Amino acid sequence: MTSIWDLANPHLRALGLYEPGKPIEETARESGLRPEEIIKLASNENPLGPSPRAVAAMEGALGRAHLYPDGGGFYLCEALAKKLGFERENIVLGNGSNELIEFIGHAFLRPGLASVTSENAFIAYRLQTALFGSEPIEVPDREFHFDLDALRDAITPETRLVFIANPNNPTGTLVTQDQIDRFMERVPPHVVVIFDEAYYEYLDDPPDTLKFVRQGRNLIVLRTFSKIHGLANLRLGYGIAHRELIHVLQKTREPFNVNGVVQAGAVASLADEAHQRATKKITDEGRNFLEAEFAAMKLRYVPAVANFVLVHVGDGHAIFEKMLKKGIIVRALKGYKLPEWIRISVGTMEQNRKCVAALRAVLL
Repeated sequence: MTSIWDLANPHLRALGLYEPGKPIEETARESGLRPEEIIKLASNENPLGPSPRAVAAMEGALGRAHLYPDGGGFYLCEALAKKLGFERENIVLGNGSNELIEFIGHAFLRPGLASVTSENAFIAYRLQTALFGSEPIEVPDREFHFDLDALRDAITPETRLVFIANPNNPTGTLVTQDQIDRFMERVPPHVVVIFDEAYYEYLDDPPDTLKFVRQGRNLIVLRTFSKIHGLANLRLGYGIAHRELIHVLQKTREPFNVNGVVQAGAVASLADEAHQRATKKITDEGRNFLEAEFAAMKLRYVPAVANFVLVHVGDGHAIFEKMLKKGIIVRALKGYKLPEWIRISVGTMEQNRKCVAALRAVLL
């Protein structure tokens, strides 16, 4: 009998699946705890939730749920363009940044081509490259940082994409403006560079990658509403690039890929800078607290600049399971080359304290 796999694209056999952080509902079912007793610090979510102004805008948009959304996201693209100093034609919207990575794959990858990234970069780059039958090339990092010199040296005539997450997930580290500038001086013109800046708003002094867009370079900057804006459930990311590159990506986009409810919420969230400042403040305080506690516990950790910290615990999966039993969800990193580490998102200070207390208990 013919297997369905014999009919499917052959490269799908070896393709892995993205494993998201364990949801609260599943943990509650398995542990017998009530959902409200569980603390989720696994997916780098905003512990304050969305802006109240965004919630009000989304509630208002629900009355139009029977209508298709604005397929081009006119008002949202206008708001983003005004904030960033670009035109609407420089913006493309996605159902989360992951969909934008898929657009890029549709546009530039096929069998025989390759992408380049770091071995400890966001796993979606590897999976999406393999999905299109291309070769994902991963170079060693340098003390948990992207090694941009190694990335440049790994580029070949078959390379079409270079993915740089900055800050990087799951390591939480940043490459500097000088490093970026030197790298961009050496990138050949047949390569499209993607800077994934999901955690951009958490930085005190962020590098400027948009200047390369203004120069007309083949570069795409990805950002998201899932992190500091607290709209992860509704899925919204956006890309910034020169007009012709955006036009290419628009050809890969399905109609109505971004719902009208999140478009309304995103416009309101952009305007609520006080909520963004409050989120950054609680994140900075919480990250400092976690790192100080890890140091006191004599645990190795990677100093971070985003809203999570990578900490060495010996057996990441075992500690993940033990923390689950205490109602704390953290992130094991078996999908990365970091089996001895876990990633802990910054929560409210109460959540952070409970997490540290549980970690101390399971490490005894």
